[in-house]
Amino acid sequence: MPSPSIQHEPAREYLDIVERVEELSRLRDQAKRRKSMLLFGPEGVGKSRLLQTFVDGQSLALYVGQTRSPREFLLELHHSMSLAIRGAKALGDLSSLSTRSLKGIVHRAFDTQPFLMVIDHLGGPSRVVTGIIKDLHYYGRTPVIFASRSPHMEHIGALQAFCALKSERVELKNWPQAIAIEFAQREAERISLYASNLESTLRSFVEWSDGNPASILYLLKMACRPQYRMDDQIKAHILYVDYRMGHR
Repeated sequence: MPSPSIQHEPAREYLDIVERVEELSRLRDQAKRRKSMLLFGPEGVGKSRLLQTFVDGQSLALYVGQTRSPREFLLELHHSMSLAIRGAKALGDLSSLSTRSLKGIVHRAFDTQPFLMVIDHLGGPSRVVTGIIKDLHYYGRTPVIFASRSPHMEHIGALQAFCALKSERVELKNWPQAIAIEFAQREAERISLYASNLESTLRSFVEWSDGNPASILYLLKMACRPQYRMDDQIKAHILYVDYRMGHR
């Protein structure tokens, strides 16, 4: 299994080779039908990247990252709203407004446009943030697309009711071996990583990472360090030990 501390995301240019077309299509279909959906999968599998790609194709999708407080959530939601509406009237600096005032501004905006909220890894939302999301959802019947590392949705707390059915959940899995090896080969070429044992090492990377794209990227980064090189070879066994121990 991939190292639990790795947080890198796969490069965007590789989305065309990782067979995410079906998952992206399902997200778009849910958006058209104004339905909520949960996107789940292990860390580093590419959930955030897929959500960002999805948002790029949705003119009124409001992307919110990993916010920690109600104020951060509302400010980021408003920022996304301003980007989504061309020619939107600037409201100036909102940082001095109360959470209640910010919520009122967002509510009024939801009256005017059929927005979609895309919330990337809430990380155990507070009761207040959960209440705000519920209010916004029910206020305008605004669909919500979530990301979580678990299909049990403990990361989205009381918002589980939005995605209660299996048909409302999309699992993003690690890549199958063939795709993972192709990705590793392309990325190794991109960063000019060469070694006489490169082919066998890349296959080992895919095996150690279980096909997790972020873990593969991290292993390739490690392979570029001098301590894991000897002449024209990569010292794969030493690299593997340090990778498992979480050394940086």
